[in-house]
Amino acid sequence: MIWVAVSCLSVVLIDCHGWGKGTVSNMMVEVKCCMTGLCVSCSNMTTVRLCIFQTDYYYEYTECDSAGSRWRVAIPHNLGTCSALPTPTRGTDCSFSCAAGEFLEMSAQQCTTCAAGSYSLGSGVRFDQWDTIPAGFTSLATYMDPGPSGEESQACNSSSWTPQGVYLESSRDECTVSLVYAVHLEQQGSVSFSYQYPDNNIFFEFYVNLKSGTNILYWRTTGILVGGKMVKPVLLRNIQIEGVAYTSECFLCRPGWFSSAPGSSSCQPCPRNTSSHKGAASCTPCPDTQYSHEGWSQCKERPPCSEKDYFQIHTACDSEGKTQVMYRWVEPRICEENVTGAVALPPTGEREACPPCNPGYYNTDDSTCFPCPPGTHSDGTSVCEECPAGTEPVLGYEYKWWNVLPSNMKTSCFNVGNSKCDDMNGWEVAGDHIRSGAGGSDNDYLILNLHVPGFKLPTSLAGMTGTEFGRITFVFETICSADCELYFMMDVNRKSTTVVESWEGSKERQSYTHIMTRNASVSYTWAFQRTNQAQDVRRYISDVVILYSVSVTNVQDGVASACRACALLSQSSQRPGSCIPCPAGFYIDRDTNRCQECPSNTCLSGHHTYGEDACLPCGPGSKSNKEHSRCYSDCSFSHTEHNRTLTFDLSSLSPVASLTIGPSFTSKGTKYLHVFNVSLCGHQGTMAAVCTDNVTDIANKDMGSDSTQFVNSVDSFICQSTIIPADGRGFRMALASQSISLADTFLGEMATGSCQRGRSAVMTIRCNPEKTDRGKLTVPSACPAGTCDGCTFHFLWESGSACPRCTQDDYHQIEGACKGGAQETLSVWNEPKLCIKGISLPAKSSAPCEAIALWLKVGVGGGAFLAVLLISLTCYFWKKNKRLEYKYSRLVMSANKECELPVADSCALAEGEEPEDDVVYSHKPSLLGKLRAIANKREGDSSESVQLKSSQSERWVWG
Repeated sequence: MIWVAVSCLSVVLIDCHGWGKGTVSNMMVEVKCCMTGLCVSCSNMTTVRLCIFQTDYYYEYTECDSAGSRWRVAIPHNLGTCSALPTPTRGTDCSFSCAAGEFLEMSAQQCTTCAAGSYSLGSGVRFDQWDTIPAGFTSLATYMDPGPSGEESQACNSSSWTPQGVYLESSRDECTVSLVYAVHLEQQGSVSFSYQYPDNNIFFEFYVNLKSGTNILYWRTTGILVGGKMVKPVLLRNIQIEGVAYTSECFLCRPGWFSSAPGSSSCQPCPRNTSSHKGAASCTPCPDTQYSHEGWSQCKERPPCSEKDYFQIHTACDSEGKTQVMYRWVEPRICEENVTGAVALPPTGEREACPPCNPGYYNTDDSTCFPCPPGTHSDGTSVCEECPAGTEPVLGYEYKWWNVLPSNMKTSCFNVGNSKCDDMNGWEVAGDHIRSGAGGSDNDYLILNLHVPGFKLPTSLAGMTGTEFGRITFVFETICSADCELYFMMDVNRKSTTVVESWEGSKERQSYTHIMTRNASVSYTWAFQRTNQAQDVRRYISDVVILYSVSVTNVQDGVASACRACALLSQSSQRPGSCIPCPAGFYIDRDTNRCQECPSNTCLSGHHTYGEDACLPCGPGSKSNKEHSRCYSDCSFSHTEHNRTLTFDLSSLSPVASLTIGPSFTSKGTKYLHVFNVSLCGHQGTMAAVCTDNVTDIANKDMGSDSTQFVNSVDSFICQSTIIPADGRGFRMALASQSISLADTFLGEMATGSCQRGRSAVMTIRCNPEKTDRGKLTVPSACPAGTCDGCTFHFLWESGSACPRCTQDDYHQIEGACKGGAQETLSVWNEPKLCIKGISLPAKSSAPCEAIALWLKVGVGGGAFLAVLLISLTCYFWKKNKRLEYKYSRLVMSANKECELPVADSCALAEGEEPEDDVVYSHKPSLLGKLRAIANKREGDSSESVQLKSSQSERWVWG
């Protein structure tokens, strides 16, 4: 007999050994003991199955009340499929928890040991298997930028966190994808997880605020696809949450793992060449023709051995100073060499002489290299010697021989999704170089790390105020057939690792130098990845990076490979001959070994002070600061052209100027801006233009932390940042990424620039008096990002300040008319006016003058004389012309008479004149002729000479 709660509004006593009938509230009820429980059939009602088996429901605890008590309640797995759940009962105390390896059996409310093949954290949960996204996790993709009409873009519907077996992979696009998990904590707890975050072009954020009760955890990523380069995803695995107070079940070991004993708190990976299924208590060995790596769930067939399955190494030097080239199989060995087509391991080579020790080390009798004692030096081939008087050791690291790995260098292999890589060497020494190793798979990160405890400037450089404390230089080469990439990273004071530079694909042998601008403990890391594609095989084993040499200067505990001259105290000093630091801007004179100040407008080299040639001349139009540590422009510039000197005042352009270009949009519509900061002149040589990269550190800034220790910034004369605005993307602030320096050395004011090595920037300043003093900064219209090739950047700054100062050659004077005995003089600028400031226009002046000027008087008098002379000449020639006409008429008449031409009606003869004896004057006497005639008369000749015209003479004349 059992009591059953029936939905017929009553409780009946039923015999489960057969059929029974009863009356419930005047209704006929038929009850049958079914295989799945008691089935109750009521009149006018649907049959309802009763929840009497524990497979129908599970137990949960209610929230704890103020007294620390809670209740256990039953919850059906599927709502509405059964009824009559067990009544709530009082649960365990809220502070109750089980130990690791146990779970709380809710029916009995007692801790129970987990079976073999499973594990439990006791008061926590762990997620380390990602074949699918586990229950309780949600992947939510959003795109915060609205479309043109305000609607949300649908381009992110397929974006999500992707399970990859042993890890989760974030989305690679521009969508914001969140992995969300809700957990209820009953006691103080914690969250831990492993992740791989190699690319700062993806924004990765984990948000948690643990407190008692329900907590929402989310991991959020957003790609920044500016420049067309695909981002590398964030990998996430091994999420563990403590503080849940209890777990109601044990977790089965994932495939490839096992737990052999009951009560385990974790599972162990299966050894190599074994495999296991989910929830296994032991691992099964692979057949001889198959293999498996650690933690594999199944075995694979062994391939024939090839050249990709072995590599060469150099043995350590023996007591005779000899080494051998040996060949080793790549471990773990997966190939089979006793099959058709397999390659055998090459034989061991002959013994050869070991390479010498690295500079700063000396060779012992057993061919082991040891560092030279302090104050001594060695080139690696000789014994250590003390530095001569007047010199000091040059401390640092210089590695160019790689017989063994230096003690301050470590090599490792890392892959968040490949645990078999953890115990491998990422790099192998090879005599005159060190090269990347085999790794466990092609997408492993092969890591080489060099630790530098700090920097110490030599005594002669201790007084310098420059920004160089040391520099690292290395020579490398990459040989790749896939999408390999070499990273050079830096970790300062163990805060965070940042990528300094990276190289993709094959690169010829080349050198790279990075300068340290502050004294700090730093770890330099080289990481090489053959391919970014997730795969568990080795196809590109021949893709390698070769590192030939590494040199670090001014290392705090470094060794000395040579000695350098230092500045000495004078002979009158108590300690003559001791090395002293030179003041800022001083070099060491070669002849006297005394400190001498650099000449004006020269800049002292940051790592060289011996000899005057260490003082480098500043470029045209620039000068050095007081410490001779940097050349800069003081905002003034002079230029001589056509025997005229133009002087420019650019002080108005001294404050840092910003130029924002955009907005531009990526393929999925993400809006971004290019921001340039320009520090053209002034600031005593300080590079005042600062560009910030806050992608990886935005969360720290938002939480009120000291931003200076988290933010990566670039100080330069001209720098660029890519900005993704906060509006529309849902970020708490705008993202600034890809900050780069475009100009960190002032070469001088020039007409043009070039980009032969690295990046360069050319700033053209154009005079435009119509602009303000600050003017306007622009980029070429053909290259809206400021550059067309990514190397050379061009800027145009139109400003009134770019015009030269005004001089007397820039204006002319205009004189007015003489009015009232006074004449005014006005000064006006030459058009177009292309100068500013300088001299001012002279004030209007006035000078006395006459109404009629002397030159005008002389002109009028001369004109009157010329007029009288002209009239006289006109009259003279008119009268003379009349006489000629008269004579001509007489001649014509005489000719007509002789030739018997018709006689005119009148001959103009007076009566009584005889025609034969006409007397005609040959010409009318002139005034001079009359005077001559009078003179002749006085001489006694009283007769007047006349010309007689006779027929004889006419005949002679006319022939």
